[in-house]
Amino acid sequence: MASDASAPSSSSSDAQSSSAASGPPCILVLGMAGSGKTAFVQRLTSHLHMKQKTPYIINLDPAVHKIPYPANIDIRDTVLYKEEYGLGPNGAIMTCLNLMCTRFDQVMELLGKRANAVSHCVVDTPGQIEAFTWSASGSIITDTLASTYPTCIAYVIDSARATNPTTFMSNMLYACSILYRTKLPFFLVLNKADIVKPTFAVRWMTDFEAFEEALNEARSSYMNDLTRSMSLVLDQFYEKLNYACVSSLTGEGMDDVMAAVEKCMKEYREEYRPMYEKVLKERQEETINKMGELSVKEKVACEVGFDENYVAPTQKVHLGGIDEEDREE
Repeated sequence: MASDASAPSSSSSDAQSSSAASGPPCILVLGMAGSGKTAFVQRLTSHLHMKQKTPYIINLDPAVHKIPYPANIDIRDTVLYKEEYGLGPNGAIMTCLNLMCTRFDQVMELLGKRANAVSHCVVDTPGQIEAFTWSASGSIITDTLASTYPTCIAYVIDSARATNPTTFMSNMLYACSILYRTKLPFFLVLNKADIVKPTFAVRWMTDFEAFEEALNEARSSYMNDLTRSMSLVLDQFYEKLNYACVSSLTGEGMDDVMAAVEKCMKEYREEYRPMYEKVLKERQEETINKMGELSVKEKVACEVGFDENYVAPTQKVHLGGIDEEDREE
């Protein structure tokens, strides 16, 4: 019985592996509000079209009024939260993501039909980053994409706002938390290079003394000491971190973005996918074992047979003391 049960699971797993190996790379664009995620998606879309490649664009931000790129799937067309629910900004975003999550199988079906015709799938996420990264619906959407197609995360940082060492460290901590939460290949997009060249950020990530010098230039405080300690903790995180210095306005650095995506796809195939398949196999074996135990219990129950004089406990509860009164009479 176990061998029969495992056969469809194995074939399903093989089908998923084949899809993940041959499907279009999916890029989840995350970042703080105002970091330029939507502008980055627009520039990335233009860059891919310029390279004679056709991207598949999904917008998951229900709060945006207008998107500067053609979206294949737009959450605003799916959920009319203003008319139906009358919610505020945060509640509306969470509700839209939850409802979108219930229909995401349809999104995957639509993407699957175009999988052979598109080069990349780019997903724009809400400006309120925590609504996506720390919600159950965001995790389900991310895991569904990553289990079907090679997926990576592009974390967009506003370089102009990150010139302060403390603000920069806050961004890095959030980036690190997303990496360990999703376990997906990850790269930084140091955006708005047309305003401030993000060479300072690269220097801070590769040279602790340069970061410490920048901290010392600021007023000494408890925050500086804490930031210095956290920078040492993140040293290992910096070592393997891919990044690209980008201007979504001018298109500077988009070739570096594509190179970072290629590195992430290699990491997905070599590290994430084997880990996912191992976990999937363990869960399938656990399910098969539970089914086997259940079949054994059913077999034992059938062999014992059914006692006609047996009275269920629930029936005893409803009868109360009537049985005893009948015996006394």
